Amino acid sequence: MESYKREFIQFLEGAGVLKFGDFTAKSGRKIPYFINAGDIKTGDQISKLGEFYAKAYFDKIGNKKTVLYGPAYKGIPIAVSVACALSKNDLDVPFFFNRKEEKDHGEGGVFVGYKPIAGEEVVIVEDVITAGTAIRESMAILSKLDGVKVAATFVMVDRKEKGQTDKSAMAEVGEEYGFPVYSVVDVYDIIEYLEEKPENKENVDRIKAYLAINGAKE
Repeated sequence: MESYKREFIQFLEGAGVLKFGDFTAKSGRKIPYFINAGDIKTGDQISKLGEFYAKAYFDKIGNKKTVLYGPAYKGIPIAVSVACALSKNDLDVPFFFNRKEEKDHGEGGVFVGYKPIAGEEVVIVEDVITAGTAIRESMAILSKLDGVKVAATFVMVDRKEKGQTDKSAMAEVGEEYGFPVYSVVDVYDIIEYLEEKPENKENVDRIKAYLAINGAKE
């Protein structure tokens, strides 16, 4: 495993973002592990998270300037931290996010921050994709922006789960909307990391059993 992947998984576990147990995903699936960006609670943690996303951004997109979109609520601090991390590496990109409830006073509207114009490309930054539900919600919101194209989506972890077909949710989203979905690590990296310590056997077995049923066939 590449060193940055191990560092990232260690970071997620240490920050309480990666948990093991019994959880229910947004898709309604009962899952044996959970990724929750809402557990990032300190300046140092959110700063480090942004640095990992920025590494992935430069690796996949390079120095190309886009507009970052962070879906409310968890995507908001991610977008801010990634923009800061990119700026420290001499790539100053604008960012924006949505309101859960459209504002009908003041400046109004559903978006806060920079408003992309026709011809600009948007990169969505999310915490995780399970069945693709959240990304489809984001695409419905972003469709309000005429002439703006989504270039890619970045998430912390690719769960490698089925979406609406036997393909992974990430693959389905990419095919449906015509843009790639990138992750810093995937669930098999997490399994490899856990298998380095015998005491993690129960969690490994539960995740493997879950993937045997819900894992993507690709």
